[in-house]
Amino acid sequence: MAVSNNIIATINFIALICSIPIIFTGVWLASKPDNHCIRSLPWPIVFIGVLFLLLALTGFIGAYYNKQGLLAFYLFCNAALIVTGIILLILAYIVTHPSGAYSVPGREYDEYRYMGYSEWLRDHITDPENWESIKACLAASSVCKKMVWDSYTAPQFFASRISSLQSGCCKPPTVCGYQYVNPITWINPTNPMGDVDCVLWNNDPNQLCYNCDSCKAGVLGNLRKEWKKANIILIIAVVVLICLYIIAFNAYKNTHKTESKK
Repeated sequence: MAVSNNIIATINFIALICSIPIIFTGVWLASKPDNHCIRSLPWPIVFIGVLFLLLALTGFIGAYYNKQGLLAFYLFCNAALIVTGIILLILAYIVTHPSGAYSVPGREYDEYRYMGYSEWLRDHITDPENWESIKACLAASSVCKKMVWDSYTAPQFFASRISSLQSGCCKPPTVCGYQYVNPITWINPTNPMGDVDCVLWNNDPNQLCYNCDSCKAGVLGNLRKEWKKANIILIIAVVVLICLYIIAFNAYKNTHKTESKK
């Protein structure tokens, strides 16, 4: 095996190993309770990891067995993946950049405004058809129930850093002026017309604020946070792909030069 092929085989073997953590990251995100109700969230990361693995495997086999046609195919797929990755990064940034989070005086946690998120997220994630299944999943999950298990007093609760899902779905908006009983039980609003969600709040554990716009905003806030993590993985993958392409292309070109001199 030529020196150039040795280089391509080695770097693709390393890339093959690196693809495994990417796949496991997607599986880990899928297993997190906060992401349980949005099943489509982690799978793009798993898909990227699998493509990365298949690409590295193609490059390794092509280099190890000196299959020039396979190496040419590998370079083409690598270039296509780089372009696709860059496009995905730009789209992900545009879609996830707007944030509906806002701070509330006297509260450590943020609250979330539904219209603060991008129109694409609102239309594709929390549209009526999707929301019914997400809402049912949230009601059956432990996202809100586990807040009661922690036995907060009112000052402890107001000083806690609850998740966007818990802030949006498990309690009424602060502007409503409800009095705290426990994290999912609130009574006697002093400003029931302060927000459209005020009248939608229900102390029934199966309803809470699952019909509220604030809950939809909490779901989108959680999605945005997780996609920020996914974008970091995608950036690393694109940088590695570019490095692989440059090294592999130069090695492939040198191989052809060597063969043409024989």
